[in-house]
Amino acid sequence: MAAAAAAAVGGPQPPQPEVPTPGSALDKAATAAHLKAALSRPDNRAGAEELRALLERVLSAGRPLAGAAGGEEAAAAGGVGSGGAPGAAAAEEALEWCKCLLAGGGGYDEFCAAVRAYDPAALCGLVWTANFVAYRCRTCGISPCMSLCAECFHQGDHTGHDFNMFRSQAGGACDCGDSNVMRESGFQLAADVPSEKDLNKVLQLLEPQISFLEELTKMGGAMRSVLTQVLTNQQNYKDLTSGLGENACAKKSHEKYLSALKSSGLTYPEDKLIYGMQEPSAGTSTLAVQGFAGATGTLGQVDSSDEEDQDGNQGLGKRKRVKLSSGTKDQSIMDILKHKSFLEELLFWTVKYEFPQKMVTFLLNMLPDQEYKVAFTKTFVQHYAFIMKTLKKSHESDTMSNRIVHISVQLFSNEELARQVTEECQLLDIMVTVLLYMMESCLIKSELQDEENSLHVVVNCGEALLKNNTYWPLVSDFINILSHQSVAKRFLEDHGLLVTWMNFVSFFQGMNLNKRELNEHVEFESQTYYAAFAAELEACAQPMWGLLSHCKVRETQEYTRNVVRYCLEALQDWFDAINFVDEPAPNQVTFHLPLHRYYAMFLSKAVKCQELDLDSVLPDQEMLMKLMIHPLQIQASLAEIHSNMWVRNGLQIKGQAMTYVQSHFCNSMIDPDIYLLQVCASKLDPDYFISSVFERFKVVDLLTMASQHQNTVLDAEHERSMLEGALTFLVILLSLRLHLGMSDDEILRAEMVAQLCMNDRTHSSLLDLIPENPNPKSGIIPGSYSFESVLSAVADFKAPVFEPGGSMQQGMYTPKAEVWDQEFDPVMVILRTVYRRDVQSAMDRYTAFLKQSGKFPGNPWPPYKKRTSLHPSYKGLMRLLHCKTLHIVLFTLLYKILMDHQNLSEHVLCMVLYLIELGLENSTGDESDEEVTVGGPERCHDSWFPGSNLVSNMRHFINYVRVRVPDTAPEVKRDSPATTSSESLGSLQNSGTAQVFSLVAERRKKFQEIINRSSSEANQVVRPKTSNKWSAPGSTPQLTTAILEIKESILSLLIKLHHKLSGKQNSYYPPWLDDIEILIQPEIPKYSHGDGITAVERILLKAALQSRMNKRIIEEICRKVTPPVPPKKISAAEKKTLDKEERRQKARERQQKLLAEFASRQKSFMETAMDVDSPDNDVPMEITTAEPQVSEVVYDCVICGQSGPSSEDRPTGLVVLLQASSVLGQCRDNVEPKKLPISEEEQIYPWDTCAAVHDVRLSLLQRYFKDSSCLLAVSIGWEGGVYVQTCGHTLHIDCHKSYMESLRNDQVLQGFSVDKGEFTCPLCRQFANSVLPCYPGSNMENSLWQRPSNKSIEDLIKEVEELQGRPGAFPVSISSETNLSKEMESVMKDIKNTTQKKYRDYSKTPGSPDNDFLFMYSVARTNLELELIHRGGNLCSGGASTAGKRSCLNQLFHVLALHMRLYTIDSEYNPWKKLTQLVEDMNSQLGNEEQQPEVPILYHDVTSLLLIQILMMPQPLSKEHFTCIVKVLFTLLYTQALTALSVKCSEEDRSSWKHVGALKKNTCDAEKSYEVLLSFVISELSKGKLYHEEGTQECAMVSPIAWSPESMEKYLQDFCLPFLRIASLLQHHLFGEDLPSCQEEEEFSVLASCLGLLPTFYQTEHPFISASCLDWPVPAWDIISQWCFEMKSFTERHSEQGKALLIQESRWKLPHLLQLPENYNTIFQYYHRKTCSVCTKVPKDPAVCLVCGTFVCLKGLCCKQQSYCECVLHSQNCGAGTGIFLLINASVIIIIRGHRFCLWGSVYLDAHGEEDRDLRRGKPLYICKERYKVLEQQWISHTFDHINKRWGPHYNGL
Repeated sequence: MAAAAAAAVGGPQPPQPEVPTPGSALDKAATAAHLKAALSRPDNRAGAEELRALLERVLSAGRPLAGAAGGEEAAAAGGVGSGGAPGAAAAEEALEWCKCLLAGGGGYDEFCAAVRAYDPAALCGLVWTANFVAYRCRTCGISPCMSLCAECFHQGDHTGHDFNMFRSQAGGACDCGDSNVMRESGFQLAADVPSEKDLNKVLQLLEPQISFLEELTKMGGAMRSVLTQVLTNQQNYKDLTSGLGENACAKKSHEKYLSALKSSGLTYPEDKLIYGMQEPSAGTSTLAVQGFAGATGTLGQVDSSDEEDQDGNQGLGKRKRVKLSSGTKDQSIMDILKHKSFLEELLFWTVKYEFPQKMVTFLLNMLPDQEYKVAFTKTFVQHYAFIMKTLKKSHESDTMSNRIVHISVQLFSNEELARQVTEECQLLDIMVTVLLYMMESCLIKSELQDEENSLHVVVNCGEALLKNNTYWPLVSDFINILSHQSVAKRFLEDHGLLVTWMNFVSFFQGMNLNKRELNEHVEFESQTYYAAFAAELEACAQPMWGLLSHCKVRETQEYTRNVVRYCLEALQDWFDAINFVDEPAPNQVTFHLPLHRYYAMFLSKAVKCQELDLDSVLPDQEMLMKLMIHPLQIQASLAEIHSNMWVRNGLQIKGQAMTYVQSHFCNSMIDPDIYLLQVCASKLDPDYFISSVFERFKVVDLLTMASQHQNTVLDAEHERSMLEGALTFLVILLSLRLHLGMSDDEILRAEMVAQLCMNDRTHSSLLDLIPENPNPKSGIIPGSYSFESVLSAVADFKAPVFEPGGSMQQGMYTPKAEVWDQEFDPVMVILRTVYRRDVQSAMDRYTAFLKQSGKFPGNPWPPYKKRTSLHPSYKGLMRLLHCKTLHIVLFTLLYKILMDHQNLSEHVLCMVLYLIELGLENSTGDESDEEVTVGGPERCHDSWFPGSNLVSNMRHFINYVRVRVPDTAPEVKRDSPATTSSESLGSLQNSGTAQVFSLVAERRKKFQEIINRSSSEANQVVRPKTSNKWSAPGSTPQLTTAILEIKESILSLLIKLHHKLSGKQNSYYPPWLDDIEILIQPEIPKYSHGDGITAVERILLKAALQSRMNKRIIEEICRKVTPPVPPKKISAAEKKTLDKEERRQKARERQQKLLAEFASRQKSFMETAMDVDSPDNDVPMEITTAEPQVSEVVYDCVICGQSGPSSEDRPTGLVVLLQASSVLGQCRDNVEPKKLPISEEEQIYPWDTCAAVHDVRLSLLQRYFKDSSCLLAVSIGWEGGVYVQTCGHTLHIDCHKSYMESLRNDQVLQGFSVDKGEFTCPLCRQFANSVLPCYPGSNMENSLWQRPSNKSIEDLIKEVEELQGRPGAFPVSISSETNLSKEMESVMKDIKNTTQKKYRDYSKTPGSPDNDFLFMYSVARTNLELELIHRGGNLCSGGASTAGKRSCLNQLFHVLALHMRLYTIDSEYNPWKKLTQLVEDMNSQLGNEEQQPEVPILYHDVTSLLLIQILMMPQPLSKEHFTCIVKVLFTLLYTQALTALSVKCSEEDRSSWKHVGALKKNTCDAEKSYEVLLSFVISELSKGKLYHEEGTQECAMVSPIAWSPESMEKYLQDFCLPFLRIASLLQHHLFGEDLPSCQEEEEFSVLASCLGLLPTFYQTEHPFISASCLDWPVPAWDIISQWCFEMKSFTERHSEQGKALLIQESRWKLPHLLQLPENYNTIFQYYHRKTCSVCTKVPKDPAVCLVCGTFVCLKGLCCKQQSYCECVLHSQNCGAGTGIFLLINASVIIIIRGHRFCLWGSVYLDAHGEEDRDLRRGKPLYICKERYKVLEQQWISHTFDHINKRWGPHYNGL
């Protein structure tokens, strides 16, 4: 069997589209069986020959280009060459043969099954392509990244594990069963297949063959091993390719293959001579070190300058080529390919055609076979350079990248394999060389520093290679193999590789240089910085993190030394190449210094983990000085950018500044930079470093005692923020400990606290914001245990909250109180903020915490936080705090702040104090308490301060300072008596006390000392101060020298500052004088939070603690209590600025006051506006009033602000929103909501919904009765009914029209469509689309209604009938067209147009007036029913309507009534008559046979009758008429209830009741006893066939329970309740009476008495009987028998339908959305693969309706009907324009409302209370019941439009 398979496969391996010879239609199966037998004999040569002959014929005959069966690639080339292959039929035929031969005469399918049975593999090995849903479990994976297909995942048990679901982006393979599980890489979306014509043609031709191969691989292990032998057998390949002589066709195709090789820039080793430039030599592993020793070395050897001149940029290319061609081995890597087996050639063509998906899948499907895996990996490495070249040329590099990574990640993630290939195939050399070559092609000359003479080249970030991340797959592979310890070790040991790699990294050093625009705004903002940052992160930083992860222990010291050594060499080369001496070029900055960062990170690692001595890896002082310049330049530029000095460079420069500190970049960018500066600062001279900082930040000139100065390099408006920047930088530099001794957990905690202090964060955003080590193997993986434990230690979880009116909150983490108290670190916050506003936000939150906890009431300053101790290697950093230069700066700034010089802010003071405090905290403590004579000239000869210790310098008094000031400065014109001044000056100058200080000179001096240059130059470097390039020529004031008298020390300045800040004289009193304890235990909580005053007190206390001298001096100063020295004279200019400030302050206060006043006015206005709308509630109802006050209702117009009544000429209207609603139709008869189907068995059928039941009833009535009568017997509007709601604000209708005009002309994009009449209420901005006119009327009726009337019911009935008969008896006569009547008509039109035609037209004759009539009273019904639902389905809660005073039913009734009166009902058919009068001759009622009868009155819906009667009456209606109508209708309702009851019970029950009732018939109260009435109804109806039982089906109706009097009474009450509720609501709206609240069991009696059905004297002792509410207008027996007679005559003919049409008790429960499962995965797994029932495809964006469970294609063109996509269509059919859909692939809910839609949010949250939109994180999601309730509430209350803010038009495309 195996032999047969092997031989068979050997032939058809490269199946080619060829035609078998004519006449070869043998019986394939028979031939196959024969061959199988022949081959299984011991001597099978004959069989083999026969087979070979057959295959030759099947596969090649009759084909001009057959020959070399050497791979399908020949066929591929041939296929194109011969202008397309023969028809597909031939190819099919060949494949058929192959299948038959394989199966050896049996069936192919059986053969497959048999082979599968041999599959020994435990590996799943499923290969998937992009967009496949896979899983990753961190608990089970050895590496942090592994992937499983859904099947394997669900079969394993992963409960409680840390897993997530993800959408594969590049494709992948299932790792189930692989013990080396490794991570799966790739983070770009896949695009489509390449689109070159010929390429596609070939691929299409080969489609069936490749599919066939793929099928073979899927047969399992046995077949794979056979295939492996075929693919890797070198002898076979050789035989097939070398036997070229005899076959011309074969030769041709071989030539094609060679030319393909050549065109790809590759050689076949034999033609070596073409590339004869290099002699092959023994390739050393050092990779020809000299060739890569850096650009400078190579360029020295070959002089190519002349070429460069001739062809500018081109020359650059030649120069680069020269640089790299001196190596030998690298060329061979790049240019030579020799194929020795099928597999190798197969891969060649796969690459050539840019990795067709099917081929990738085939190659990967073979991977479970170990032998194949090794062979394939080697082949892949062999083709690596070719892959790079193809990738660079590819038009579809994205797709190709993904396919490459799809393959390589499966190969290189296996450590064993990676090591083997590294050893045997020089994988590392190949990768590094290929990367280097790749970047070669896009180098440009660096313009950094010395533009003309620079020899440095950098990558050009504008090139496609970088812009499109084309290098990504190669870098990704490199990072992947470096993650293996064994491979990384080889890399770190190989000096040649390190040199090459540093060379590669230096291409990125200084890329994307920014030059500051000084005059014009830049025309074109380049966006190359994205590419630059991505390149540095991916190509430089990530490999660096990979290497660092292997340098964790002491044994790896050597590696670090190697890296550091070559890094420094590369840096030195770089400084030489850009001609750098000591001054950076001005106005330039690059954010990319990867070499510096490599150096810094390896230093940090060396000290932290490897116990290396820092000094042993540091260069000399001169190199340190150079190293610090560029990172410092970046820090200064950041301050400049934030000071808007780079504003002319456009927004992109801000983007760079933000990216530099952003969480994904910061630990590869700003952190190493700061660390490097800290190292430099700790080793260099502190004075030099400090002065460098102030010089870089351009604020040197500002640091003078004089009140005015000139800054030669900075505009005055930028000075303040630059000074703040410089001081902040120093604070960060001195207090940051990230690399200086903090442990990983401390770092994590500090990062987390900083992020939480800025804002509350969700779990996922916190994971995202904490800078993780980019290498997944580093150990600090977000989501690891330390993350969770630190999080729970520092933060409290706030569960998701729901404000009813709005935004859905997610689960947030907020800092614990003790974190604010002890751990809030402003320095860390400043370092980590991308936006400056976040710092403010952190301070605001801190302030709020202090206020809340009562720790500090005012505006606090950032707290001072104690630092972790420094690692001993970096102790030198603290010398910065104890150097004279810094002390002079601090002294100067304190003095300037005290003197109110300009350009100083509280922030500056805060930072100055922070630095002083840092100095005190970190003082050496060896200060002896010897007496220092204060201000003795001999001590101060050469400097300001005696020593360098801050503690002693603080108390040192400085008397005089010599400053250079402009002539205009106030100091110069000080007119003191001439004699004294000259004497004092003279004596001073001699003594040399007056200090002159120049930072620049200091820095230069130190620099010279270090560099040991000749001292002669030192004098020339002091920069002259007179040049002033900012002021106009001619106006430059001369600088003169003045001497200021100061006589202060830092301590005295601090004490005066305390007075100044507190605004009181001698406010400071040393606390230790009262409480000596303070000096013993100084950690006092009272000082830890507070403002500047607290800070000063804290510092003075610390100073006193540090030395007795300071303590004494502080006490002395306090005794003297000098008032703060005012500046001697205020110049006019300063006065002006002071005035300005004051004026601004006053203006601000005024504004605040105005705003507050405005707000309170608006508030009271809102309150009054709300009270207006229901006038009925305002007048107390008093029966006693004799003379009623006639007062008209007054409305406020929210547009013009006038108040007044609504009149006919100028009507007022309510702002309303009309919307069609099907919520009522969704009521079902069970309390439990239906479940969303999550399997094929579960389905939801709509026929038990309220809408369906009503529809069926109406069509049944229409079948048997007269159409016009049917339309009065029911209500419509259960589906598509119009619901009217208002915000309660009113406006004049003419004002509204002009408002709409203005909206129409408004160009701003609104979320609504003005053309459809939509607008937002001008006052409360609520969405609306119509205006409902208010009917002019007075409040007078209120009191009239209440008058008890003594008229008998008979009189009232007559009055009602007369009023109904009177046409148009309105106070407003319709005939005269007034504005009001016009508006009423237009609003009626709006109401009609709100819903679709199908929801309005129910009559058989379209457009009949009966239709309109039905529609209008149904609108009233819909609104009443919905209000009932909003109240929870009953009226037990009572009170005003839930919407408060916002009901518009009163106005709506007026509009409806006005229109209903236009249609008079023919008095013949008026149901009122049938209800209140007896007909003489019953038979005449039935009418003729041919004409359809009217609907019997017992089949009428009583609530509809109520609305018809009320709306037919002239408005306003009087209360007694209303009560009369209700009473009459109640009698009909009660009779219906009895009828329904009688049908419910069994035959025996009926006869016994009939009997019992008959006995009581003659008692006095017989008409009010339900037993008597029931028995009468039964006897009347048994005359017809209603009770006629047909067989046994009736038993279903019969309830098995025996009816007791109680259960009957309950049944009757329940039957009548819905009517009573609607009637009570109606009464409440029409007459403004409050509804009483009650218990559920007494609801009936309370409502009955409220409606006036119960006589007032009714006693409540004995149990309540519903019949007592009856009040018969005519004798009960007569009217009942009349009603029954109508029904009887119908049931005689149709007893079945007669029963079905009986009005049943209402069984509707409140509407609900579908019930969702607990876990989202159950929904996702079922629906994301489900096919759509319409188009039978699996939708790209599946969605499911949460109202009815229908499955739809979102945006799917497949299901589009007349330009409406399926979701929109469904929203119209299911919800009359409102649709609620769950998007399966995104877990979000989308709402469609009419022509707009919005994303509502998700009701599924993860364990941390967060949404996962688009399932990006793939964490398990669970239903959030509260959110779902909110959604359901918004659906039921129709408030989607008001609550959700982000609406947009969907153009029917959803």
